[in-house]
Amino acid sequence: MPTDYAFNYTAVIVAAGFGFGGIGFTFILSRLLAPKRPSLMQTIAYECGIIPEGQGNTKYNIRYYLFALFFLIFAVEAVFMFPWVVVFLALPSSAFISMMIFLAILIFGLAYAWRKGVLQWR
Repeated sequence: MPTDYAFNYTAVIVAAGFGFGGIGFTFILSRLLAPKRPSLMQTIAYECGIIPEGQGNTKYNIRYYLFALFFLIFAVEAVFMFPWVVVFLALPSSAFISMMIFLAILIFGLAYAWRKGVLQWR
């Protein structure tokens, strides 16, 4: 193993040590210097001065989660497509074919969800 290679890892380990040490020092300093005056109002779920009523666990409709999931799927699609489009002309034809397969899978998933009625807000 060349000495330069080990030296590069040494620098990374030293930098990580300083980083984690700084984070630990900040946590310890915060614990030592923070005011400690607990009260009954600080132990409730909301610290806005309003006493909460009812239960804290509310059930949500599954459609909220499905819409969020579809949003994430198509946001990830956009993240993969933007760099591909920027260098499109420099890529080989296999990159075009693989992107078309990727888009076909996503379109199939969208069509499946649409057919099952998941995208309808009732």
